Amino acid sequence: MNARGICKILQSRADGWAEGELVLANPGWREYAVMDAAKCQKIPSLEGMDVSVTQFLGALGGTGLTAWFGIKEVAGAGKEDTVVVSGAAGAVGSMVVQIAKHIIGCKRVIGIAGGEEKCRWVKEHLGADACVDYKASSFVDDLKKETEGFVEVYFDNVGGEILDLMLTRIKRHGRVAACGAVAEYNKDGERGYGIKNWFEVVSNRIEIKGFIMWDFLDKAAEATKEMVKATREGKIKIDVDNETVVETGFEGVPETWMKLFEGGNRGKLITKLV
Repeated sequence: MNARGICKILQSRADGWAEGELVLANPGWREYAVMDAAKCQKIPSLEGMDVSVTQFLGALGGTGLTAWFGIKEVAGAGKEDTVVVSGAAGAVGSMVVQIAKHIIGCKRVIGIAGGEEKCRWVKEHLGADACVDYKASSFVDDLKKETEGFVEVYFDNVGGEILDLMLTRIKRHGRVAACGAVAEYNKDGERGYGIKNWFEVVSNRIEIKGFIMWDFLDKAAEATKEMVKATREGKIKIDVDNETVVETGFEGVPETWMKLFEGGNRGKLITKLV
């Protein structure tokens, strides 16, 4: 079974790769693997930082890279842009908010999240200029108020009705980075929400581009270094709440991963084979 992992080099025949070093690789679910050095990635030093190396499988790994490439390269967000991020309290969304606000320096960053507590966290902890509660009865009016004058960029993690609404809040020649569709997951055979405002895409020449992180794998090492630098400088906040690490042997893997469906984890769920 394919899986991304943090691996320790036990033996090396490759120049520049020393025994004992930790690397990122795709060894699959196994205890030992022979890997091509060209397909491995060295892990930048976290010396002096209160950040676990396991964050390279989450906020500083695929999750963070998805946010990094999605907002910077797919959406092409710039300093003069107003950006809306759905799922702003989630693993990817929370990184998008921070990258847009504190690294790119976007003019305004607006989050969409569920509940007052999450919205407060997105604003006070992540630094968003505003966050709209999609669970509130006033959500539509609140979103229209926060996007008065319309926006240049929408980072979509949810699809469904929120995407449909956001199509009416995007400026001419605006951009949408289509990252996820949480509202459509696990429909169990039910028909998904049909987009009703599609003509907005035509009339306003809106560009919608889907992507996955693997599209940018050749740039991952450099982007990871940039995210570590930004974390060291305090531009990105990474806390213990970003992940749940479970130590187990192979026999405990199925039980461990059922936590994803039982609410037994906070942030990225990491399995540490022992």
